Parts: sequence; C-alpha cells; structure tokens
Amino acid sequence: MRLLRYTVRRVLLLVPVLLAAMFITFLLTRIVPGNPIDRVAGPYVSQARRDEMKHLARLDLPFYAQFGLYLGDLAHGEMGTSYTTAQPVTQDLRDRLPATLELVLFSMFIAVGLGVPIGVISALTRDEWPDQVGRVVSVMGVSLPIFWLALMLLYLFFYQWNIAPAPMGRLPITMSAPNTITGLYTLDALFAGDFDVFRSALAAMILPAIAAGLTAMAPITRMARSSMINALESDYVRTARTLGLPSWRVVMQHAFKNAVPPLLTIVAAVFGFAIGGEVLIEYIFAWPGLGQYAYNAILAGDFPAIQGFILLVTTAYVLIYLVVDVIVAIIDPRVEL
Repeated sequence: MRLLRYTVRRVLLLVPVLLAAMFITFLLTRIVPGNPIDRVAGPYVSQARRDEMKHLARLDLPFYAQFGLYLGDLAHGEMGTSYTTAQPVTQDLRDRLPATLELVLFSMFIAVGLGVPIGVISALTRDEWPDQVGRVVSVMGVSLPIFWLALMLLYLFFYQWNIAPAPMGRLPITMSAPNTITGLYTLDALFAGDFDVFRSALAAMILPAIAAGLTAMAPITRMARSSMINALESDYVRTARTLGLPSWRVVMQHAFKNAVPPLLTIVAAVFGFAIGGEVLIEYIFAWPGLGQYAYNAILAGDFPAIQGFILLVTTAYVLIYLVVDVIVAIIDPRVEL
C-alpha cells in the first residue's frame, strides 16, 4: 500500500514538471528571432496571405492566449500541425518514435552488456591491469565526440572495408518495410518470418547502435565500478567472506545485488538522454527518427514540431525515472518512500 501511494504521488508530481517544461519550451520558441511563417510561405506570397497564415497559426495572439489554447489542444490529444510536413505533430511523432526507440534499445543493449561486466571486473581487479584498461575505455567513451566516432565507423566499415551497408536509413531503398506490428523493423520482420528484411534492418542498425552504445557505455562502466567498489568494501561483504562463503556467491549475491540500484539510476538517465539526444547519429546515418525530425524542425523554426518533440522526450524521461524509482523501492528495502 505504501508503494502504491508513493507511485500515485510521483505520478501526480509529473503534472507540474510537464507543465513547466511546456511553458519554458513555449516561451523559448516565441522569443527566438525569426518568423516560421516567413520560412514556410517563401518570398512570393503576398502580405495578406502571410497575415492569414499567421492568424491560422495563432501567432497574432498574445503569448498567454497562445499558451492557453495550446494547453486546450493538448487536453484533446492534439499538438498542432507541423509547418514543414503539413501533418499533425502527433502523427509525425508516432511515425518516427519506433525508429528512434529501436536504435536506442539496441544501443543500450550494447552499453549495458559491455559497461556492466567491464565495471564489475574493474572493481574486482582494482588498480590492476584489467582495471586500468576499463578506466581507459570509460574515459575514451566520455572523451570521444559521438559524431567523430560515427564518422570513423562509417569510414572504416563502409568506405574502406565495404562490410557495412550505406547510411541510408533503416532499410535499403529497394526493400519494403515489414507490416507494422510494433514499429520496430527487426521485431516486425521476425513476426512476419521475413528473414531477409530482418538481416537488412539489423545490418543497417549495427553501426549507429555501436556508435551510440559505446558513448553510453562510459557512464555505466564508471558507475558499475564505483558501486561495486563501495559494495565490496561494506561490512556485510567482509562478514560474508569471514564466514567462508564462496567468492562468486559473495560477489553476485551480496555485492552486485546491492550495487544494482545506483546502476539502474544511471541506466535510466542514459536511456532517457538517448531518446532525445541521438540527433547527430540520426543525421549522419539518415535515420528517420525523432532526432532528425527535431533537427529539421529547429532549422525551419517549426514551433509545433519542436514543442511536441520536447514534450514527448520530457514525458519519456520522467516516466523512465518513475519506473526505475519504483523498481529500486521494490528491490531495496532501505529506500524510504
């Protein structure tokens, strides 16, 4: 019951957070110089038509009136119409979210699958050569710019060695997308039994997922190492070793189990950041996801698209943290609700 009350209270607290994010985004898009109508209309549209377009977009109203009408639209599930695509922003986001989500999931699989073992091994071999190698890897992951890493992977695996497909999106232009079930091409292709599409979709995703995963791996590795060192130096681990328990049991059942909560927190932070932070990866690999959509919207001054993107990413971020907090409260009885 306490956990349920805690969860409900956290969900209710999401409302002011999202309202604050919407207000700040709405304010920033209005104070930035430039008029999106001028970009959309072009140089040959009359001033009367420009004024009409501005009125339809509600840009001739005071700021508070625009924001109030926007909140009213959100209450009905509408985010406005994109100036650049001429489609509802909700539809644009719905079409592009699966591409970003698939890329982020694969990159996080790489980041967690490599970062956690490297961090644990570094903690177990503290100040020895495996620990030194692990620290070098984590520092390189933090230091290397993600766009440079992506370009180097493309240069080596596509241009030099010709073992990776061209950076042309999720599938080759000669191949049709599988029937939409989840929106994730790899899963949809498996469900349909189309292994050619599955292999092509997986091949197209390997390089961008590696680039994003290696960058996300660095903070996970460092947190895994730090958490494991703290756990290994704790009193209960020393007691377990004094009692003669096997080393693997001490490490896995006592130390690692107590190192998981901070690991979950950093994984949630990296995952939430990756959903909205894959702009460069998606641009370099022509990936039709949220990052590229946001990039084009910013260049065009597309207010509704920018607002919808930030609202979606903010919502995903706070929901991910909510889920992680609930999981930590379940697995760690020391957490105060």
